[in-house]
Amino acid sequence: QLQLVESGGGLVQPGGSLRLSCAASRFSLDYYRIGWFRQAPGKEREGVSCISERGGLTNYADSVKGRFTISRDNAKNTVYLQMNNLKPEDTAVYYCAVDGELRLFRRCMLSDSYDYWGQGTQVTVSA
Repeated sequence: QLQLVESGGGLVQPGGSLRLSCAASRFSLDYYRIGWFRQAPGKEREGVSCISERGGLTNYADSVKGRFTISRDNAKNTVYLQMNNLKPEDTAVYYCAVDGELRLFRRCMLSDSYDYWGQGTQVTVSA
């Protein structure tokens, strides 16, 4: 059973930083596209960022461009989301997901392009 575990969430003040990690167990992330999504209370899940299998392609939601950076370390079987200059509106549960079928990259910000999901990590940005 493919398992993803997110970590690194927490409470941070506006303007602060967090780095989220998405680690896989029992399989290698090497050949999979990975996405980060978030869901705030009362809102739909939205795509935050995604990264291609080797890391050569990335995509970001307009709301996080210039502040968030996605990266992957296949040797550590982990994908990261570095979040800087956090804002209260970034408060949400953050999920990582695996595209098990290598769908078109231009769909990588859509949740229906992913087959496996972690359980999420809470990020709260508040003074």
